[in-house]
Amino acid sequence: MKFEFHPEALEEYKDAASYYEGCQSGLGHRFIASVEQAILHIIEKPEQWKFFEKDVRRYLTRVFPYAVLYTIEPDYILIVAVMHCHREPGYWKKRIS
Repeated sequence: MKFEFHPEALEEYKDAASYYEGCQSGLGHRFIASVEQAILHIIEKPEQWKFFEKDVRRYLTRVFPYAVLYTIEPDYILIVAVMHCHREPGYWKKRIS
């Protein structure tokens, strides 16, 4: 199954990777690898993770305090947010109908 990022989710993903790379060389790449691994797991078994809110599901990344929030669409997975788990809960809700 293929996946797409909501434009704002892609932007926050890039921003987080840039932030971590600024903290320590190579850390941004580790963050990217963690999110990519999460996406691979989601694509393999999209229904495995429980609903977080309405039809949005959540996959927690390893090592980093982030979650990949996604919906299962008819032909693809929509990544709604790459959310920091300790900041601004619910900010992403405006991205879904």
